[in-house]
Amino acid sequence: MTLAIAEAAGGVTFAVKAVPGASRDRIAGLHGDALKVTVTAPPERGRANAAIAALLAAALAVPARAVTVIAGAAAARKTVRVTGIDAAAVRQRLGLARH
Repeated sequence: MTLAIAEAAGGVTFAVKAVPGASRDRIAGLHGDALKVTVTAPPERGRANAAIAALLAAALAVPARAVTVIAGAAAARKTVRVTGIDAAAVRQRLGLARH
């Protein structure tokens, strides 16, 4: 399986399978063509989305403001946009680089 990453103006977009209310914050690998992310934050008032954005920003070494949930804010499957990075860097920083 491969994370589907689309190049967008000034950055990338990709799908995230969110698991709020988990025992710990972590990137759990791939779930189909999406990145599975678990966070301890509850799925209420945007807390889980904020935790997902912060976790992805840290993992990708970009500022927190560079990560935005652009679709699926209230759904388990979300689309995120990350500015200031390209698809190759995302794969490399997440350990998904093709060998």
